[in-house]
Amino acid sequence: MAENRHTKCLIIGSGPAGYTAGVYASRAMLEPILVQGIEPGGQLTTTTEVENWPGDNEVQGPDLMLRMEAHAKAMGCEIIGDIITDLDVQSRPFVAKGDSGAVYTADAVIMATGARARWLGLESEEAFKGFGVSACATCDGFFYRGEEIVVIGGGNTAVEEALFLTNFASKVTLIHRRDELRAEQILQNRLLKHPKIETLWFHELEEVLGEENPKGVTGVRVKSNRTGKTTDIPCKGVFIAIGHAPASELVKGKVDMHHGDYVKVEPGSTRTSIPGLFAAGDLTDHIYRQAVTSAGMGCMAALDAEKFIAEMDD
Repeated sequence: MAENRHTKCLIIGSGPAGYTAGVYASRAMLEPILVQGIEPGGQLTTTTEVENWPGDNEVQGPDLMLRMEAHAKAMGCEIIGDIITDLDVQSRPFVAKGDSGAVYTADAVIMATGARARWLGLESEEAFKGFGVSACATCDGFFYRGEEIVVIGGGNTAVEEALFLTNFASKVTLIHRRDELRAEQILQNRLLKHPKIETLWFHELEEVLGEENPKGVTGVRVKSNRTGKTTDIPCKGVFIAIGHAPASELVKGKVDMHHGDYVKVEPGSTRTSIPGLFAAGDLTDHIYRQAVTSAGMGCMAALDAEKFIAEMDD
């Protein structure tokens, strides 16, 4: 028989926002339940070295997330390895259904389901993720000092990443399937004038080239979508910059959203358009997308939820 659980505060998602919310909600005596979701630990579990987490010169992404999980547990947060497949935010208490068959009811819900980088879906791309293939220049650009790098894409994300990577790389090649960029004009002007950046129009990534021992990228094979001719370009890093998709499916059509399905929160808070439903981290953040900002929002969400529940009890 499926289990029915009630909690004052249900946290959905287990990245930096979710686990930090778990720490603060536990300290507020909300006895939270955190449901980890499809990727326990979130995007940082697919990152190797993390060098911008305060207090650690360098930490492995998966290790950092295990520490965060352990911290939330130590504070009293109950962590469950389930996936929420449906969330009813029209009823009180809120009702969440798990893939396990369990039903969770909650006075307040914190959504911390994050965002996922969009990928091209190539086998070679998957094979070298974390070993030369990345979707985050601010996370991984530092590792390619003095190296040649390739960026795939043509929107704001791609142009911003290419410009940022010039701080480290000896050369950045931007590869785009068309001959014009979708990025804002001011960014295009900067990119096209930059001496370290070369653009390759009408080309698409066909294969990431690399070695197994030690594992790493050595180049890319690109194909002209006009002539069909393939070209190999040597590089040490490949940044896939075709945007991010917030994991907002659970509340699509139920709460206010903006900027392509990111959950909208009130400025300076984590309150959504539904009282008692809070959102934190990359699910709401189309600008910064950093572990430290996500953690900060997790703290805010727990404090917002504590205040909401206290007022509800009055």
